[in-house]
Amino acid sequence: MNTIENLTSPAPAALVQIRRVRKSFGAHQVLRDVSLEVHAGTVTVLLGPSGSGKSTLLRCVNHLETIDGGRIVVNGELIGYRQTGNKIHEMTPTQTASQRRGIGMVFQRFNLFPHMTALENIVEAPVGVVGRSRAAARERAMTLLARVGLAEFAHHYPAQLSGGQQQRIAIARALAMEPRVMLFDEPTSALDPELVGDVLDVMKELARDGMTMIVVTHEIGFARSVADQVVFMDGGVVVEAGPPSQLIDDPQRQRTRAFLESVM
Repeated sequence: MNTIENLTSPAPAALVQIRRVRKSFGAHQVLRDVSLEVHAGTVTVLLGPSGSGKSTLLRCVNHLETIDGGRIVVNGELIGYRQTGNKIHEMTPTQTASQRRGIGMVFQRFNLFPHMTALENIVEAPVGVVGRSRAAARERAMTLLARVGLAEFAHHYPAQLSGGQQQRIAIARALAMEPRVMLFDEPTSALDPELVGDVLDVMKELARDGMTMIVVTHEIGFARSVADQVVFMDGGVVVEAGPPSQLIDDPQRQRTRAFLESVM
C-alpha cells in the first residue's frame, strides 16, 4: 500500500520537489528516502553507478514508476496522486497523462514511430493529445526541427537517420508539448561516440535558453559546463550534492571521489 506522507507544501521557488521518496521492486529497495529540489531555469545532473536509482528516480518524476512513499511535486502539483484531507489516492491514467504534458522526457532509446517521418513524429502528440490544429502543430514542428539542426530532414523516416539525429528528433518531439521541465535518461548512452556531441550541443542550447532540466548521464564534461547542481547517487540514496565546482572538482565523500576517478 502506498504510504505517501502528508507533508507540507514545497517552497514556491522549487519547480520540482522530491521529498523522502521511496521505491522498491519486490524485496529490492531502489530509492531510500530521496529528497531533492530543482529550481526553475536550472540544470540538475544525476551521476552514479548502474543500479544507484538514478533512472528510477527520473521515471518517478513523471509517474512512469509509482512511488511507495514520499511525494513529488512539479509546478506546485502533486504528481500521480491527489490528496483529499489526509488521504492520498492515485490518479487515473487519464489524469496522470494530463500531468505528463508538462514534463518532457527523452529516453536512452529514441522511441520514434518508425512508420512516421520526423515531422509526423513531432506533430502527433500536439494534435492527438492536446488538440492543436495540424497546421499550427506542423509550423511549430518545423521551428523545432530547425532548432535541433534537422529542418532538412523533416520528411525522412527514422530508419533513414543516424542515432544522433533520431535522438535530436526525440528532443524536438518532447519540446513540442511545451514542457515546464525536461527529463533526460542517459540520452547519449546508445550513441556512437562521434554522434554524442551534436545531442549535447542541443541540450546545452536548451540550458542557455533557461529550460529546467534533470539529466541522468555519465558525461562529466557536460555536467561540469552546464549543470547548476550535480547529485551523486549510490545504493538508492543521495550521497552528495552541490555545484560542479564542488562535487566534481572537490568531492567531500570518499564514495563520490572513487566513482569520479573511475569515469574521468
